[in-house]
Amino acid sequence: MIEPAGSPAMATASTFVDRSPADCWRLFIDAAALTAWVPGLRRARVVATDPRGRAQEVAFEFAASRTYTLVYTYDDADRRLSWTPRLGQRDGVAGWARFDAEDAGTRVTYATAAGDGRTADERAIDEPRALLAAFARWAATAR
Repeated sequence: MIEPAGSPAMATASTFVDRSPADCWRLFIDAAALTAWVPGLRRARVVATDPRGRAQEVAFEFAASRTYTLVYTYDDADRRLSWTPRLGQRDGVAGWARFDAEDAGTRVTYATAAGDGRTADERAIDEPRALLAAFARWAATAR
């Protein structure tokens, strides 16, 4: 992926999840479940939905009063979700996640680029390996 000039670098990681791609996709795009696995997330509120009823824009509230909204774009055929910040862009993150069949489970690839307003500690929370590990732990038992 080529990043536009002046944009923050995308950090990318992947992991194997012992669930089907359809299960991982369904779990990942469930905005109501985000607080169950995203570290430090106090609240995720759906601001707008797409014609299929999926979250199109979500407001995020973290500790230390960090808030922002992300706008989601779904590619169902490739099981790829992309997001860009709308409100609170300096605190928000841009990124994407993709879910590919691998053996009897799913290879989840996750990429993020943090906004300029993030502290080093906040950037560590958004580190793709940490977020993927949190998702994989949660997805192992989620219904």
